[in-house]
Amino acid sequence: MCQLLNSVDGTLSLLNKLTFYAFPTKTSEFLHPKSSPYLGNKTAKRWRFRGVRSLSLQGGSEAADHVKSSNKFKTNCCDEGEMEPFPHVQTLRKFPKEELVGKVVMVRFDSTNLLREEEQDQSSQSVSSAVFTIKYLHEAGAKIILVSDWRKKTNSQLHDAETVADMLSSVIQHRVVTIKCDYSAVLLKMEVLKKADIFLLENLSEYKEEVANNSKFAELLSSGVDIFVNDSFSQSHKILASTVGIARFCSACIAGFHFEESLCQLKKVARTNKRPYVAIIGGGNLYDKASALHFLVSRCDGLVFVGMMSFQIMHALGLSVPSYLVEPGAYKAALDIIQIAHDRNIPILHPMDFWCMNEHLPEKMDIFPSHHILDGWLPVDLGPRSLDELNSLLVKCKKILWIGPVKFKFSGQCADGASKLAQALNDLRQRNCDITVAGNMACQAMVMESKSVLVNDMIENASVLWEFFKGRKLPGVMALDRAYPFEIDWKSAYCNPAQPLVVDIGSGTSL
Repeated sequence: MCQLLNSVDGTLSLLNKLTFYAFPTKTSEFLHPKSSPYLGNKTAKRWRFRGVRSLSLQGGSEAADHVKSSNKFKTNCCDEGEMEPFPHVQTLRKFPKEELVGKVVMVRFDSTNLLREEEQDQSSQSVSSAVFTIKYLHEAGAKIILVSDWRKKTNSQLHDAETVADMLSSVIQHRVVTIKCDYSAVLLKMEVLKKADIFLLENLSEYKEEVANNSKFAELLSSGVDIFVNDSFSQSHKILASTVGIARFCSACIAGFHFEESLCQLKKVARTNKRPYVAIIGGGNLYDKASALHFLVSRCDGLVFVGMMSFQIMHALGLSVPSYLVEPGAYKAALDIIQIAHDRNIPILHPMDFWCMNEHLPEKMDIFPSHHILDGWLPVDLGPRSLDELNSLLVKCKKILWIGPVKFKFSGQCADGASKLAQALNDLRQRNCDITVAGNMACQAMVMESKSVLVNDMIENASVLWEFFKGRKLPGVMALDRAYPFEIDWKSAYCNPAQPLVVDIGSGTSL
């Protein structure tokens, strides 16, 4: 990987032994310059940093000028106290079990968890926690109505509600009966509930009222329902009738076991309890994710760009980037990210080289330096030097977040950078490095490399995490009932809990 900003004062002293490109500001501060085989006789040199105490920039003068004007830009850093955007919500784990007996409970489940086509996924811990929510409610004596949306993209065998009901019956080992979701069926629902214990409503993706959060539709869904359990964390960033609107019509709205686990994982990502903490960022759309990247660069000890966003960082620093790889409108946003990194004195890294495919002969592949991709060649994967430098960096980290795919505009099945990154992270996980992987493609790569990867290592829907990083409240979380944030130890509050507890509430006059 190529270092743009060099850290000081030990937080990332691990970088001191790595080799990167840089434009030195004071040659006396660097040791042993070596000419770069990629840059030839150009100004840039290959430098080996050893305990450097200054910030070095790479790229055009415009980027340097932007970074130097630090008094015009204030870093939006959050302290630990501000990193609790979620309310303390009521969970099924803490909900009184006796209150579930005989109640009608609607469970909004995640179809991407329970309805997967791959057999190996059915035994994963994420599926287990989702199944446990349903089994727990059933064993508590509740009548359960399952509701979700599903598409053939998740599982090609999902033809109709009856097929889905059969699949769920197999997964949870209990009979699931389908019921209609229309106005004419409301009066019949209570009679139908007497015939079984677990039911499935029709596919919500067929109802436009679902995504519109239609109040009447939400009321229809909740007819006869006492308690709502949300176990679809992957949809918590959306405002849906089945996750937000329904909360108005139920006496209790609580988080299921899978939802609670996912929420805890989201909070865990934001903590900076282990350092160095590095974020590996894949995917594209830097402009749309600028505020989220501001959050990451204000908390992490370094950012490593491995997807399409890496070209926007390179472009902002004046490096040569083909025009078809430049994202319109992302230039200023990339400079702002560099500015924050400069203010905090942390590194931003981008690939040193790429595997490229010949535009006219797709079977022909070659390696090019990141700043010198020839015309007619298309980047499809990380190059070997990029992966080697990335591995050298990661082995020193105590906490790593990988979010987004290692994928480029023209990547195909030949790309294996994600696989090699997953191998490296799996090895680090064995050494007690705190690893979190977010996004479907990244999670799939991790699962392919290790069957023992834990659910608390993965957040499959990266959109939820991006929204969280942007500082936005998650509607699906905010719709749940609030819970008291602390456990009260009444034995310590009163030495003899068998006796009446007397509390002095004062005179009410503030005296």
